Amino acid sequence: MPVLGVKLKAQLKCIYTNARSLGNKQEELEAIVRQGSYDLVAITEMWWDNSHDWSAAMDGYKLFRRDRHGRRGSGVALYVRECFDCTELGDCDDKVQCLWVRMRGKANKADILLGVCYRPPNQDEEADEAFYKRLGEVS
Repeated sequence: MPVLGVKLKAQLKCIYTNARSLGNKQEELEAIVRQGSYDLVAITEMWWDNSHDWSAAMDGYKLFRRDRHGRRGSGVALYVRECFDCTELGDCDDKVQCLWVRMRGKANKADILLGVCYRPPNQDEEADEAFYKRLGEVS
């Protein structure tokens, strides 16, 4: 029961994980997401590529993903509950591992910009500058 004088606000329930290879952890991820009833799931270091045959889909969620091509490892993904109206924003520079999604606001509320980015520990200054530039473009 709401307390008088306290206005309830809508909230997004989010979870983030650095998977360090999601292939053998998909069932565990799905169980955690179902149990926690998350709206958004952000993942870095998925290590997905075309050589794997597992299903990355999760019932009730849209999947946005950016695989890292030409290298082992990396990649980012974002699962968003299907009830949200989302659009993936344009491609990032190959130097930057990021994914940007715009979630349409409901009932005249502002849109929300969602992003998942991974910065490897050995990333150079040029890649950092590319990230800052992209952040400015999407915001």
